[in-house]
Amino acid sequence: MQKWGRCTVIADLEAAPPSVIDPPPSPSPVFLVACVAAKLDRPAPARDLYASPWFQKARAYVERQGGAWFILSAKHGLIAPETVIAPYDETLGAMKAGARRLWGARVIEAMAEQIDAAAPLIVLAGRNYRDPLWPQIERRASVPMEGLGIGQQLAWLSDN
Repeated sequence: MQKWGRCTVIADLEAAPPSVIDPPPSPSPVFLVACVAAKLDRPAPARDLYASPWFQKARAYVERQGGAWFILSAKHGLIAPETVIAPYDETLGAMKAGARRLWGARVIEAMAEQIDAAAPLIVLAGRNYRDPLWPQIERRASVPMEGLGIGQQLAWLSDN
């Protein structure tokens, strides 16, 4: 036999009608940062492995924002900044179109497992890294540095 619980505070029932209750907050944006060629010569957490001035400024920018972020790695796909990886020498620019599409499918799969599907995405990556993902993420993604040259990107990352 099932027993019913008691509500001892009527005010809880009368607090607010369902139409007045606030919807849950929207998820915070998630940042996607492209990997770079310049790397340390030893295994390190991914956030520390990439050694170019651009990556260091991009990392500082996303960490100032306080949200979650991931690295788009040509070799490893979507990686968390704390994941320890060894240096490698692969780029999406050197891959054939089919390999880039496969890479994109792997990244989208990993994103589905690790990132809230409602979270806005802020992409700090060039076209080689964006294009394989874009058809699946374009409705919720933005590219704040699109169209800027590398010098302009460095300035933007410093200013923001």
